[in-house]
Amino acid sequence: MSQRAGDYTRIRFGRVSDDRGSDFFIPELCTVPAISVLVLAGELLVFVLLLSGGALSWERLGIMSLFVQWVVLASSGVLCVLRGWLGRFEVATGAFISYGVVVVVTLALSVGAGFVLPSGTGEVDWVMVFRNVLISAILAGMMLRYLYVQHRFRAQEQSELHSRIQALQSRIRPHFLFNSMNIIASLIATDPETAETVVEDLSELFRASLNDVGNQVSLEDELALCERYVRIEGLRLGDRLRVEWDVGDVPGEVRIPLLTLQPLLENAIYHGIQPLPEGGTIRIRVASEDDEIHVEISNPLPGPEYRDDINSAGNRMAITNIRSRLEVLYGDRAVFSAEVVDGVYVTRLSFPGGVA
Repeated sequence: MSQRAGDYTRIRFGRVSDDRGSDFFIPELCTVPAISVLVLAGELLVFVLLLSGGALSWERLGIMSLFVQWVVLASSGVLCVLRGWLGRFEVATGAFISYGVVVVVTLALSVGAGFVLPSGTGEVDWVMVFRNVLISAILAGMMLRYLYVQHRFRAQEQSELHSRIQALQSRIRPHFLFNSMNIIASLIATDPETAETVVEDLSELFRASLNDVGNQVSLEDELALCERYVRIEGLRLGDRLRVEWDVGDVPGEVRIPLLTLQPLLENAIYHGIQPLPEGGTIRIRVASEDDEIHVEISNPLPGPEYRDDINSAGNRMAITNIRSRLEVLYGDRAVFSAEVVDGVYVTRLSFPGGVA
């Protein structure tokens, strides 16, 4: 077994690690605004139930309000307490437990209502209990589905926003642009054809950075963009940068979010090759297996005397950004890992091989 050193991060999409409880799709329900909304929604439900049948009276309104608010506040209180724990489960499991909490709370309060409410008879009206639980189950299912869709929508918006910001601020970095311009200027007189190629490569990189980052492109196009980036950096770093491509037979219909692999390759160059005086080799492997696409990018890890922080803000931002975009797109069908193996920093990515 290989020796592993350094920081290790592994993310299974759909399964939330201990520090991601705050990202659970059910929002924080213990805040004053959340409680206010819940109380208002509960009271609106009371009016709907009151107007749907039965006698209209202040007494009935008060009793129904008391019972519904018990259910709403008790359920939200339990979910608030359990939220951090629920965030450790997969989304489906956490949603199922949350759904069960609401149903159980409604059942318990419905059974106890016959003994506690002012109009209680001291006996359990099982027809009324079944009716309350059924209404609660339907509304809880609708509400959980709404919260989940809203959470995914917000995650996608934030991911694409971060992607946009990163594309404008980090993907084509200012010093990369200046270096490219200097390369072009130095080649115009001696090698105009290479200078023209650099201009074309640079224009394609800018086109991708200014494009809608939420777009998906073919894996072939994404790899072509990576090749353009490597060609430009190769002119700057010379023999210090060596790249080995191992691209297998990948179905042509495979698509991937724009600027997914290029930032990983950029990190490999800036954090792995550039600090080393002798340079190093980056290996890119792409393979298709069992309807899944596997991508592996490895680069040497500089020693302490040369290394900047491999977990620097820019590197973490790129990894978090890519993780979020793929999580929204593929859910738990995608796997992302970044680890140090025998002094080599290895990034692995797997996702479904069909059309997303």
